[in-house]
Amino acid sequence: MRVCAFRSVRLVVALAASGCLILGCGAPSVSPPGLTASDAGGRAPSRAVTKLLVVVEENHSLSQMQGGMPYAYSLAQRFGYATNYHAITHPSLPNYLAIVSGQTKGVTDDEPPSAHRLTGRTVFGQAIARGKKAALYADGMRAACSTMSSGSPPYAVGHNPWPYFVGERRACRAHDAPLGRLWSAIRSGRLPNAGLVVPDKCHDAHDCGLSTADAWFRNLMTRVFLGRDWRSGHLAVVLTADEDDGGSPSNGVLTVVIHPSQRHHVVTAPLNHYSLTKLYEQVAHTSYLGHASAAPSLSRAFGLPLG
Repeated sequence: MRVCAFRSVRLVVALAASGCLILGCGAPSVSPPGLTASDAGGRAPSRAVTKLLVVVEENHSLSQMQGGMPYAYSLAQRFGYATNYHAITHPSLPNYLAIVSGQTKGVTDDEPPSAHRLTGRTVFGQAIARGKKAALYADGMRAACSTMSSGSPPYAVGHNPWPYFVGERRACRAHDAPLGRLWSAIRSGRLPNAGLVVPDKCHDAHDCGLSTADAWFRNLMTRVFLGRDWRSGHLAVVLTADEDDGGSPSNGVLTVVIHPSQRHHVVTAPLNHYSLTKLYEQVAHTSYLGHASAAPSLSRAFGLPLG
């Protein structure tokens, strides 16, 4: 009897070590194409979203991003994405203004902040006033809250909306930072409650191909998936584009929602950049700016749990 019991214990230990105990042995889990196990972030629990990081690509439609960014689209298929999400207008700048302030402020061009001294609040200023943390990370920017495009590949101030808001200049100088601060925030688990990432004009597919933007995004997400904020289950990442290529009146873009609560989720409900404004405000628990109050809810469409 003691021999049989000892053998039974050895069998139980072996089965448990192989992951087969009780549940049985099946095929090993496989990450979607282009993903490693760490890329997929499968170990993160699903908890209420208290931090939002938005990444904006440039000037490509839904179908173009699906076909030209295989890594990003593999995340879309694993987590969630919208097929009926629309930018607000053309060209770039008013779309960025719409995302962060709930309105285009009447801007119809890509001129620098010297041509558009805007009043009112942004979602970042709102979050800070609420006691939350906010940050914008600009790829290629040489100094905080820079109002001049420069560098190679170029930093485009027209893709960085915060410097346009004159009433928030002090907050912008403190929290609108070069990209190096993003890597530090990911490593330390200190990503903000309201965060925006604007790649330079090559990494956002404005001047370079979508494959270059996809590789850059993969590098970003590989770091995110290894970071404390993702592993806590409280971080959601949204990938979108400022506008399509102008080839369609619908101005439709791929918008991906990456959070542990999402599982192969395809959302067909109509959404737009003001829905993203609203999501920032829901995460930070602030009032709605501009058109965000009437915008369809992105959190409701995706069923995102909010803190």
